[in-house]
Amino acid sequence: MTTNAKILIVDDEEDILTMLRYNLEKAGYEVCTAVDGQQAIAMVYSFRPNLILLDIMMPGMDGIEVCQHIRTIPDFNDILIVFLTARSESYTHITALDSGGDDYINKPIKPNVLNSRIQAILRRANLNAVTSDSKIIFGELSIDVENFVVLVGDRDAGLVKKEFELLMLLASKPGKVFKRPEILLRMWGDDVIVGDRTIDVYIRKLREKVGESYIQTVKGVGYRFDFKSYAK
Repeated sequence: MTTNAKILIVDDEEDILTMLRYNLEKAGYEVCTAVDGQQAIAMVYSFRPNLILLDIMMPGMDGIEVCQHIRTIPDFNDILIVFLTARSESYTHITALDSGGDDYINKPIKPNVLNSRIQAILRRANLNAVTSDSKIIFGELSIDVENFVVLVGDRDAGLVKKEFELLMLLASKPGKVFKRPEILLRMWGDDVIVGDRTIDVYIRKLREKVGESYIQTVKGVGYRFDFKSYAK
């Protein structure tokens, strides 16, 4: 198997790095590794990975801080960030996603399961890729589909990739109520288990960045893009 995908693995445990690198290179990925947060950020600039496997619990700069730093750099918004965590608490997963992560994988994980999860994540990213060169304008909200940029007036909303995809999904059919199961399926697929709280995290971040008025909650059902907010 060969693939063009480049993966950066970040973990402070050498045996984990060695095991993950061996299995991912065997699966056909181009792989680089980093042992701490500072080295990881440097590698992002030089290696330009498509996906980062990022351990949360690291001394010094932890994985959450690394993710937050990467998400402040617009050129890296299309990099997929998948957290590796030995902690199963829901708040850890929520914090990981809230920081800009695209997904998380619990340790320990079998190599074949890891490969399947990575394939699914990359596949979803490709399926969700937007290729239209159009711009969509809703009042002060402007969505540049080609460049993955959302402006509110003259201000860049600074959306990360998953936030952009969720906004595009809701805005694709203004007024339509997207039920939670449909959002989960469209955003994460049926091969990844995430809870309703994950949707809430992304909706909250979207509202913080683009404004409260565009996304309406339909209690007990889901969410819709509120076309009345920009209708003239």
